[in-house]
Amino acid sequence: QVQLVESGGGLVQPGGSLRLSCAASGRIFSIHDMGWYRQAPGKQRELVAVSTHDGRTVYADSLLGRFTISRDNAKNTVTLQMNSLKLEDTAVYYCNAEHRDDKEVKWYWGQGTQVTVSS
Repeated sequence: QVQLVESGGGLVQPGGSLRLSCAASGRIFSIHDMGWYRQAPGKQRELVAVSTHDGRTVYADSLLGRFTISRDNAKNTVTLQMNSLKLEDTAVYYCNAEHRDDKEVKWYWGQGTQVTVSS
């Protein structure tokens, strides 16, 4: 079993910055893709950014240039630096990780961290 714990959410004014962190723990064999999704009230969960196992980063088109994902494979952590935040970035942000062992591929979710952008 793998646990994902997020931190770093909060309240910020438009134009401000926040940094989210996610740490994986538990019985880790190999984590492949690791990233962030978000869900705003009344909307579906959507991709924010993913760091793939082969070193690529994938971003939602609308977030390019404002958000940056980084990863530490040795520590099984992923961070999301969010700059120039907008009201529409308000959402619960979820960490996601693809875990692989010799038996199966399984995706795990964190509990979510609230990001509120408000003046």
